[in-house]
Amino acid sequence: MCSVCGCGQGETKIEGHEHAHGQYHEHHGGHHYGLGAAHAHAPGLSQARMVQIEQDILGKNNAYAAENRRYFAQHGLFAVNLVSSPGSGKTTLLVKSITALAGQLPLAVVEGDQQTSMDADRIRATGAAAIQVNTGRGCHLDAHMVGHALEQLNLADDGLLMIENVGNLVCPAGFDLGEAHKVVILSVTEGEDKPLKYPDMFHAADLMLLNKIDLLPYLSFDVERCIDYARRINPKLEVLQVSATTGVGMERWLAWLAEGVKNSAAGRVAGAEG
Repeated sequence: MCSVCGCGQGETKIEGHEHAHGQYHEHHGGHHYGLGAAHAHAPGLSQARMVQIEQDILGKNNAYAAENRRYFAQHGLFAVNLVSSPGSGKTTLLVKSITALAGQLPLAVVEGDQQTSMDADRIRATGAAAIQVNTGRGCHLDAHMVGHALEQLNLADDGLLMIENVGNLVCPAGFDLGEAHKVVILSVTEGEDKPLKYPDMFHAADLMLLNKIDLLPYLSFDVERCIDYARRINPKLEVLQVSATTGVGMERWLAWLAEGVKNSAAGRVAGAEG
């Protein structure tokens, strides 16, 4: 996992601030994490030591995630962590979702990529607030990064926070960001066997969006087999079939988001009254 691959070592850029080896100070140009050298192995470390390092990393992350979760609960924010491989259509889905929800509720985006602000720029073009987090050689967002991004967003209470993770079906599965749900997006162009090849991600998710279904007439993709594979890994996994490009199925996805926002807002009110 990340304890041996080197991701998370070095600098991180989040717009407005910079992190370098755990430090935090003003910087113009973005948050940038993980510029250290990547390694496939950890020479000189025993398996026991590698396991201990991994446990330490995840333990610290989980503490930050708990802080994020408390913040979300206090402010009635519904936070979803969007995860997928590159090219699944996450950003297009985000843009279309934001456009459809415009004016209905407060919303903002934390955008994770190794480099560039291209996706955050696309999101800002809709009028939504977005903070770019560049992870450098890092292969995922973590809860500490998200917590600092939240400081820049100032999202109003009872709103929606959508976190677009780095395109990767491996490491993001193991890192809790404090979100209410992980939503895994699988494009029909990727092959129906992805849930079996990357089981941790599909096990960690609560919802799978099967995207780009408008392309099904041109592909040899077995939808039922894909859903069967996914539910072998996670029998409780909810599945929605959508096309972000044409809008087919998007109403169910938007209703799912709206219900989550409603429940989170109700939880904040109940907590305040209690």
